[in-house]
Amino acid sequence: MRVLKSRSVKPRPISKLLMKVGSSRCYVSSCRAVLLPRFGGPEVLELRSDVPVPDLKPNEVLVRARAVSINPLDTRMRSGYGRSIFEPLLPLILGRDVSGEVAAIAASVKSLKVGQEVFGALHPTAVRGTYADYAILSEDELSPKPASVTHVEASAIPFAALTAWRALKSTARIAEGQRLLVIGGGGAVGFAAIQLAVAVGCHVSTTCGNRSINRVMAAGAEQAIDYTAEDIEAVIKGKFDAVLDTIGVAETERIGINLLNRGGHYMTLQGEAAALSDRYGLPIGLPVATALLLKKRIQYLYSYGIEYSWTYMRADSEGLHEIRRLTEAGKLNIPVEKTFSISQVREAHEAKDKKTILVFLACLLYTRMLHIMWEFCRCKHSVSCRNL
Repeated sequence: MRVLKSRSVKPRPISKLLMKVGSSRCYVSSCRAVLLPRFGGPEVLELRSDVPVPDLKPNEVLVRARAVSINPLDTRMRSGYGRSIFEPLLPLILGRDVSGEVAAIAASVKSLKVGQEVFGALHPTAVRGTYADYAILSEDELSPKPASVTHVEASAIPFAALTAWRALKSTARIAEGQRLLVIGGGGAVGFAAIQLAVAVGCHVSTTCGNRSINRVMAAGAEQAIDYTAEDIEAVIKGKFDAVLDTIGVAETERIGINLLNRGGHYMTLQGEAAALSDRYGLPIGLPVATALLLKKRIQYLYSYGIEYSWTYMRADSEGLHEIRRLTEAGKLNIPVEKTFSISQVREAHEAKDKKTILVFLACLLYTRMLHIMWEFCRCKHSVSCRNL
């Protein structure tokens, strides 16, 4: 893994820092953030130094970001995916994952404390993402960071693992001894799904590219099929209780459906709600998507006796705590191939677009804690104060 450290930055003016009276809850009114002012290529991303940090709402936590990951969703949103939803809300801050320290908490937050290291992920539709020095997440979107991994390593995990968790645990309800097929096990969600299923005691097969075979086998897959060189249906023996399709094209859907036992679950990450809303607008697109999903569910239930689902990441505090436990036990990880500084966000997106990064993400490293502590000491006796 190659790491590029961020450049030092000058401490922000004292007027930018605010502190709750009688506590160490110090946070900023503005910070650096990467904005998406319009849709397009990596060149549209803008690093700005004075982006407002909103007041915390009940149950919210201000996280001083140490590392964030670049998800496929980020590059798709930048290019216009979900335009019907997000265009009226521009400029956006992209980013779902974060690892860092708690900088401030709302009064109702009980499970976390200021200064604690945490990691977590925002919902896919969040408008203020994590590409910023300070991110805001709800209490149930965060968990203490696994002590066994760095911030860079931790930032790669939550969104992908929670997406896989929702599919396997909430939808398919996988159990020990069942058979799972992961289509696209080389990507972050697929790789997380393999490890989560193995931890439960499932027998896992997966498809992936040649470069990922050794990695998915080391993660516990019992069979890895190179989809570029082998006939998947001819190579795989037997059928499965669940199929997680991270690719979601017509051919992988056909294969997944054909390889399921009756009573099994087919889950795809490529639901069509956003695409149809972009095509027809929200008032028409969402009802069309709902009708299409219902049609497929009925069709596959009566023709094949299986459950069909579009699956998305959702906040799940129980799931995130289990993900943390598995990470600390060495049973779950998402490899990080390269890191970038926040000032290199365009280069990071270019690398992701060109697929020069084998693993799904790159990480952005933020300013060192030393500068925050320096600022805090400077402003300790002369700050504006307000309650959270």
